Amino acid sequence: MKNIVILISGGGSNMAAMVKTSERERWQSRFGARIAAVVSNKADAKGLVFAKERGIATHVLDHKAFPTREAFDDALAALIDPYNTPSHPVLVVLAGFMRILTPGFVERYAGRLTNIHPSLLPAFTGLHTHQRAIDAGCKYAGCTVHLVTGELDHGPILEQAVVPVLPNDTADTLAARVLTQEHVIYPRAIASLLSK
Repeated sequence: MKNIVILISGGGSNMAAMVKTSERERWQSRFGARIAAVVSNKADAKGLVFAKERGIATHVLDHKAFPTREAFDDALAALIDPYNTPSHPVLVVLAGFMRILTPGFVERYAGRLTNIHPSLLPAFTGLHTHQRAIDAGCKYAGCTVHLVTGELDHGPILEQAVVPVLPNDTADTLAARVLTQEHVIYPRAIASLLSK
């Protein structure tokens, strides 16, 4: 059995899409994989409610309670590692987890740590991607699933989806259109990783 641990900070819509896809596509029987836990750095993250209702283990680890990023990441790894054994290797999925992870954490889960970013990487790494795409006059925007490496938003690309930038788009309208594609490609990219 492969254990998937999803990290969130808010509503968890990508996590919910992944849970629903895993149930619909029967990842447990097809890939020997299950979404074992959802971890949030915010106690009021709405995605925790969805996970609990689905019977998925949930954990809260408030980053503000730690003096350094390293201390938080060490505690986060201590939460994840019980799900990571030789017979149950873990895949760590960042789904709206709004924390930059330390090099030590990234290295610990190298090749098994994924993220989704709301741009067509390598364009527009970091924040405010939709407004930046509009301001740059882009005709297309989108989202990218990638493996996480030590360089922010630069890991190997697993999957991308493209949406048009419409003449009257705002950052919010473009973000909403991109999000619908995130819900499609992130579960698909994870299923592809699980099939290997």
